[in-house]
Amino acid sequence: MLKIAITGNIGSGKSTVCRIFESLGTRVYYADPEARKFYQRDTVKEAVKNRFGDNVFDQDNLLIPSKLAELAFNDDKKLKQLNAIIHPLVLDDFLAWADEPKNESYILYESALLFESGFYRHFDHSILVTAPVKIAMKRVMNRDGMLKEEFMKRLERQMPDEEKIPLADHVIHNDESLPLIPKVIALHDQIMSTIS
Repeated sequence: MLKIAITGNIGSGKSTVCRIFESLGTRVYYADPEARKFYQRDTVKEAVKNRFGDNVFDQDNLLIPSKLAELAFNDDKKLKQLNAIIHPLVLDDFLAWADEPKNESYILYESALLFESGFYRHFDHSILVTAPVKIAMKRVMNRDGMLKEEFMKRLERQMPDEEKIPLADHVIHNDESLPLIPKVIALHDQIMSTIS
């Protein structure tokens, strides 16, 4: 069974691509939502408080994701510190999830910071989903109501597509010039042909 990682910058449409893969019967591990459960662990809470302060947690000692994101995405050093706390836990969780006995040819690991974290080295292949900045920004503003300034701040904290493309084994250009579903099906068929 192949372990394949998939990534893309904010607004690239990687989640949509993942849903298409899921409709083809591929299991997908979504790293960002899975990471949130680790913030319930006392050891993680303590580590986060030590680096970011108590105010990223509410009165019930529950994480306030928006406050943590605001601090982390505005400071490269703090983002690296946060990743150092969470990423190893997520990778271990993924590996346990991947070992669940299933009859499948490949699985996907979806993560926004795949190349930035260096995690792509743990996988057999990597897929990068790209989109022009204007299209990505429009998607995020419509979906999340995010302001242009906030979108650009988030984007600046991510490695540019030009640097990611040479690192990726496969690239899906989600620029709305051609339908997305046939592109994903073609890549699925290509992956399956290398396995069988």
